[in-house]
Amino acid sequence: MPPEFHDVRYAGARHPGSARGLAGGANCQLYAYAVLAHHGLTVPPVRSSELWADTVHTVRVSTPRPLDLLLFNADDRAFGAHVGVWAGPDQVLHLCAEVGRPAVWSLAEFAARPRYRVLVGIKRARNAG
Repeated sequence: MPPEFHDVRYAGARHPGSARGLAGGANCQLYAYAVLAHHGLTVPPVRSSELWADTVHTVRVSTPRPLDLLLFNADDRAFGAHVGVWAGPDQVLHLCAEVGRPAVWSLAEFAARPRYRVLVGIKRARNAG
């Protein structure tokens, strides 16, 4: 990833539809979508529940591949879910308030935190091939 993706600060008010670019910070969705866009994948600027419901630009999958989107929450609801990007074997790249900067966590690290303990599901951009 280019250096500008490493130093993005968490800014919860900068969500899809309210902001463009990462220079002013981002929430988890804005960051994840920018990572995908950097790799030529497009996902509309939607919130997590809209992403989960989407069938036009994304598809639900059971096993992640690099650049798939993972949704985490305290329960199995997509509303308000945290979004990260599968970076490789048991590695999820994401941006959260707890860390304040991009981080890579394992699935066990998400499960150990009450607010992220449930993997709601996995979405793949349809133009990912």
